[in-house]
Amino acid sequence: MAATTSISRWHLREAVRAVDAGGIIAYPTEAVYGLGCDPLDRPAVLRLLRLKQRPVSKGLILIAASLEQLRPYLGPLTPAVSRRIRATWPGPVTWVVPARPETPWWLRGAHAGIAVRVTAHPLAAALCTAAGRALVSTSANVASRPPARTALRVRLAFGDEIDCIVHGPTGGQGRPTEIRSATGGMVLRAG
Repeated sequence: MAATTSISRWHLREAVRAVDAGGIIAYPTEAVYGLGCDPLDRPAVLRLLRLKQRPVSKGLILIAASLEQLRPYLGPLTPAVSRRIRATWPGPVTWVVPARPETPWWLRGAHAGIAVRVTAHPLAAALCTAAGRALVSTSANVASRPPARTALRVRLAFGDEIDCIVHGPTGGQGRPTEIRSATGGMVLRAG
């Protein structure tokens, strides 16, 4: 992976402060820059969706530094499904898993499941660790436009609408992460 963990504690604190204040942050992920916020902050999530011009019905991805950060959103998993998922994490595979009934609709969209990933990207994982929780992660682009792969492209796409940009290299993947169905193992989006 091309990325490094060369982010200062100050920059991490600034990003976490922005999330805690209901802000939207941009940060590098495995392939592209992502936009994120606190998944339980409804106004922040809805603002993020408006910026992207993305319908809430599509749902969102949550990234985390560990499976423990995702547990509040996950419904029961069979041992076989749990093993299948753990075999790919941390890594660039997003899984759509059954969501707990109390998982907010603004995260699930029109779906019964939720898309989740334990990221292997060191800066994204450091952000989740510093925030002490999973974060929303959706590509940094307006719907139907190419995702940003640099901090400059994020700024050009969104101007000052982003509250904090974490600068750093993406993980070098050519395409956004693969998305698989946890219950059937089907590939929903090729990586």
